[in-house]
Amino acid sequence: MNIRFACPACDAPDRFDLPGHDPWHCSACGHIVNRPIDPVTAEGKIACCALCGNADLYRQKDFPQWLGMTLLAGACASFFVLAVIFYQYNLAWIVLLGSAALDGLLYYGIVGDVVLCYRCGCQHRGARSHDFDPFELATGERYRQERLRREHVQEKKG
Repeated sequence: MNIRFACPACDAPDRFDLPGHDPWHCSACGHIVNRPIDPVTAEGKIACCALCGNADLYRQKDFPQWLGMTLLAGACASFFVLAVIFYQYNLAWIVLLGSAALDGLLYYGIVGDVVLCYRCGCQHRGARSHDFDPFELATGERYRQERLRREHVQEKKG
């Protein structure tokens, strides 16, 4: 299982593979994180985040958002050009519906899932993702508020 994350101290991207029990050292700033002893159960399910030990995890599609938005913008621009400028309505609809079909094929057939931690955003690739629910806004907001309170306290101290 491949774990990808940003360093909690300097936000430098890094990764490591499971299994592994040694502390993680950031190559950029030297920050040390003592990882949980065994985040994976005997059945192969992730019990907690491999970086911070948080038990609240969720799944999402492992697809770059920039690529999806590029496909959408290209389809919309093509539709506009074909329909409004060249008056090729049939071709314009074929392009638009074809892009929707391509999007559906990518979403349901090709692209897999990744498991993420609500607290630190650590990505667990290669995990059994269907053991986890999709992102829940209430849980995400709770962790966002926790992060904001921590940053506010650090600003007061510093």
